[in-house]
Amino acid sequence: MATPASPPNPVPVAYQNTSPAVPDWLNKGDNAWQMVSATLVGLQSVPGLVILYGSIVKKKWAVNSAFMALYAFAAVILCWVTWAYKMSFGHKLLPFWGKAGPALGQKFLIEQANLTATTHKYKNGTVETANATPLYPMASMVWFQCVFAAITLILLAGSVLGRMNIRAWMMFVPLWLTLSYTVGAFSLWGGGFLFQWGVMDYSGGYVIHLSSGIAGLTAAYWVGPRSTNDRERFPPNNVLLMLAGAGLLWMGWAGFNGGDPYSANIDSSMAVLNTNVCAATSLLVWTWLDVIFFKKPSVIGAVQGMITGLVCITPAAGLVQGWAAIVMGILSGSVPWFTMMIVHKRWTLLQKIDDTLGVFHTHAVAGYLGGILTGFFAEPQLCALFLPDPNSRGVVYGGSGGVQILKQLAGGAFIIGWNVVVTSVVCVAIGFLTPLRMPEEELLIGDDAVHGEEAYALWGDGEKYDSTQHGFVLNDATHPMPSSGATQVV
Repeated sequence: MATPASPPNPVPVAYQNTSPAVPDWLNKGDNAWQMVSATLVGLQSVPGLVILYGSIVKKKWAVNSAFMALYAFAAVILCWVTWAYKMSFGHKLLPFWGKAGPALGQKFLIEQANLTATTHKYKNGTVETANATPLYPMASMVWFQCVFAAITLILLAGSVLGRMNIRAWMMFVPLWLTLSYTVGAFSLWGGGFLFQWGVMDYSGGYVIHLSSGIAGLTAAYWVGPRSTNDRERFPPNNVLLMLAGAGLLWMGWAGFNGGDPYSANIDSSMAVLNTNVCAATSLLVWTWLDVIFFKKPSVIGAVQGMITGLVCITPAAGLVQGWAAIVMGILSGSVPWFTMMIVHKRWTLLQKIDDTLGVFHTHAVAGYLGGILTGFFAEPQLCALFLPDPNSRGVVYGGSGGVQILKQLAGGAFIIGWNVVVTSVVCVAIGFLTPLRMPEEELLIGDDAVHGEEAYALWGDGEKYDSTQHGFVLNDATHPMPSSGATQVV
């Protein structure tokens, strides 16, 4: 998502259209791909993560978990167009923050998208990089960036499922978006100090995944753990639906990484292929580690391996060659597996913090790993297609590559530090207004107490069916209708 090195070639005269709705500068192919990419990323959240969250949790938390994702998606959209987009991609207020402002005006939304020029210092002096001028309207850019912001909050929610007060979550979403997400986005993508320094984050390994993983772990600490019964036994309520949500997440990643060159070009094709290669490799490695050490392949483990592969390749997707994507897949399937299965069980601090879906491992660890590996494997020619610094390269290609590792480590450290502090401040502030954690009665009952709704109208596990309450009776020879007011045990 950094500013491309130079604008795409102008549209040939033969393809220009004089209609007011199709100005000369508009590249309809690029615009179509950008809108499709944004839609794919949106589908990762709604319905992708809505389905995944609603299925991977215990039955009594299915509605609450799905609703937290749905609410975050809607709330981020309104905040984004009202003030947060320009804080992320507008004019500089601070080296790490843009000036707030609305992105709603008709004139603004139909003008040609462009990002602010930035100054970079190289060994041979100071160079002003060209503006990125994607050949489509600002409306496409605003929406594309909006779905990235939304999915970050939804990923963060995975750390606090099954106990965070829904009112506290409703306050948390706009506050964290404003005070944390916009800082990472401006610093790395919007022309801020990390971008100018040359830190590479192609599509959000730091801005989205490292930040959501660290913020999720921090929020989980302040919210507190689930009930003891839920921590001891938390089976998914529908593994097949979980796989459907995971599949939407995987396929939607084509837009996640493929849309970031801001045009349908060579780099976008490389990014999509590398994304799928790394994800597949990571899934297989994670599965084989489960088989070797636990004697059984875990479906949930396979999904976790898939996610860590997708996350790890994200900061490097359009900057590395195919062989590097495979190496990254091997590492993303093994390093987060080791931190989750071995380190987590032996580190007292991680044991005390109840990270419901292990977002710290699947997103923070995998995202930081991907950022560091980008510093190793970024290929000079691919970097030249996307980055403004002609000297950009990974350490395996020599030259200034060794310095890039330090930049990647420092960039990740800033994201980690900022999220720990800001997420803590947000949680403490909300705690003065409403409890962060649900009351014990709601923790015991779940969805029915929180929302007055349940995910599954099933009475197959010893529960009693009361026809006067539910309004449905069986009336045939096999299942005679009970008398009025009777209770039938199914």
